[in-house]
Amino acid sequence: MPNFEVIIIGLGAMGSAAADHLSRRGLRVLGLDAHPRGHQLGASHGKSRFIREAYFEKPAYVSLVQRAYGQWRDLEARSRQQLLEITGGLWMGALDSPIVAGARLSAERHGLRHELLDSSEIHRRYPAFRIADDVWGLFEPNAGILKPEACVQAQCQQAEALGARLRFGERVLRWQADGTGVRVETADLSFTADRLVIAAGPWAAKVLADINLPMEAHRVYYLHCEPDQPERFATLPLWLIDWAPGVFYYGVPHRAGEGVKFGLHRASSACDPDIVDRAVSDAEIAEFRGAMEALLPGSSHQLLWAESCLYAMTPDTDFILDRHPQHDQVVFGCGFSGHGFKFAPVIGEALADLAMEGKSDLPIDFLKLSRCG
Repeated sequence: MPNFEVIIIGLGAMGSAAADHLSRRGLRVLGLDAHPRGHQLGASHGKSRFIREAYFEKPAYVSLVQRAYGQWRDLEARSRQQLLEITGGLWMGALDSPIVAGARLSAERHGLRHELLDSSEIHRRYPAFRIADDVWGLFEPNAGILKPEACVQAQCQQAEALGARLRFGERVLRWQADGTGVRVETADLSFTADRLVIAAGPWAAKVLADINLPMEAHRVYYLHCEPDQPERFATLPLWLIDWAPGVFYYGVPHRAGEGVKFGLHRASSACDPDIVDRAVSDAEIAEFRGAMEALLPGSSHQLLWAESCLYAMTPDTDFILDRHPQHDQVVFGCGFSGHGFKFAPVIGEALADLAMEGKSDLPIDFLKLSRCG
């Protein structure tokens, strides 16, 4: 194989975005992924992903997600397909809950369009919900749904159209700094490049074992159910509710062939992404369907399917974007903690900046590895 200017390990949302950006900069790019194209073993699948501006996690993310909106629209134009559907989003909980108070802080600090709704107004607008009288909601009209499988595929295709070599089912066995460049070895081949980008998702801690990343893979799961009256659930916004301390349920409105999606956004227990049990048990399904019926009566009438995915969790749930502490020619992005997909194109841009320029003008300093101590 010829020498490349950049090798990328991992071709999920972030790695494929980096391949797209680097290829558009005219660089010779090789991307390697251990699994088949379009696999469902990481965190870049599931039919839908949220995109939202009123970021309850931290106001520092807002400018990044706003840039990502524009880049998703640009990818739609280049790939000639719809990837983003605006539905509006309703973030619910007590007025001082992390979700409502955090979203309100970001919305007010950044001047985002939003409405604060009490429980009676939520009932009036969205009678499908069954919520307590002390629940409030922050509605943001610009939230929407990304199609993760199509997004990743579009980024890959755009990179390949510009000459990137993307190899799937090619597990990296080891990498090493080689002078000012890098060498990457798989079972059958050895590749060299000037720069290395590591975007290995739940496997990042293994690929970067030399720096003991503060990151764990966690198994999560979700259901798709056909409701008893689909029309009642088709016009809902995206929603997220602070159900109990540290327990955030989320949902996606009914879509033909996909039903209503219902999941739980929280860390679980650490797992090994290579041997984790990916099946969703009957007990887990029953628990979720019970919660669905408590919140959205009639929504879980018929189970369509249950599926798991992996969160790559950091202790503070913020991402890690940085250069390797010993090797300037190696950069990485990881620890997206279940809320990173929406940022993929801007993360790809940041990784491309760090790899080729050694720095980025994007506001990513708060995501450096050094914060983790």
